[in-house]
Amino acid sequence: MTIDPAAFERYRHSPNARTTLPRLLLGTGIVVFFWAAITVAVLVGGTYAFFAWQAAPSGMQGFLASPLGILTALVSFAGIWIGLWVAMRWLHGEKLSALLGNRRRVSWSGFVKGLIAVLITSFISEILLYLLQPQIARGPISLSSWLLFAIPIAALTLLQTSSEELLFRGYLLRGLASRFKSPFVWALLPALLFTSLHWSASSSPAINACVLASIAAFALLLTLVVYATGNLGAALGAHLGNNLTGFLLISHQESYNSFALFNARPLEGPGWATSDAVLIAFIGIACSLLTIVLLLYPRSPLKVAAELPDRASTA
Repeated sequence: MTIDPAAFERYRHSPNARTTLPRLLLGTGIVVFFWAAITVAVLVGGTYAFFAWQAAPSGMQGFLASPLGILTALVSFAGIWIGLWVAMRWLHGEKLSALLGNRRRVSWSGFVKGLIAVLITSFISEILLYLLQPQIARGPISLSSWLLFAIPIAALTLLQTSSEELLFRGYLLRGLASRFKSPFVWALLPALLFTSLHWSASSSPAINACVLASIAAFALLLTLVVYATGNLGAALGAHLGNNLTGFLLISHQESYNSFALFNARPLEGPGWATSDAVLIAFIGIACSLLTIVLLLYPRSPLKVAAELPDRASTA
């Protein structure tokens, strides 16, 4: 299974001369600033609304774990979109759409294939996790409420996942790849940054290690499909499928289970053995590898196609 780098080579050489390393670092700082500013703004507004509606105070932790808190957290990712628009428009002199791919638009066929592939492997993952720990309970949300919130949660999850893909697999990967030839720079650095953001202070070291290993494997998958296609479409669909499974179907995090139909044993809870963590990491890595096969194996019906610009656009 070999990957033709032609599409990615066009993608990595698409930035203009203003995409220098200092500007890339400054642009990242701009994104972080807007992300933090929007997060503070929506948290302040959401916290005020939460405590205004609550008869008895339940603290900040209660707010963050509430349905309103989850919605607020997802809305905060709009700050990344705003920051990237500012950085691309005023710092690099490019349109934001340049980050999407060679044709400056999302490959919707790749998006759908990425979404389907991850939904398949997420189903397999949940079966294996159930065999490891058969502790699944019906979530507190009613079916009617779940159906009511499904579309808004899906839309906000797309906002979250697309902002992360645009930043880590778009802005940082593309910018670094235009300056550095080695994938240990342009692929590894964004993947490590993306992975590190999933550290949880409430989890044990063993569980944190297994989660980070699984996230790192998933980041490798997302990077590979961008490398193979020169487009963010498949990565966007794959990331959306992964997060939708956790938000709406089966949650493994106590702080994000308000909208899930079913709740599994929370990973941040006590009682997980080191052997459990090793098996969880193995399941996560194996399912990411299976997703890579589904999306890149030549005979797979879900194989994504490399995207090269239209001849008219390059004339």
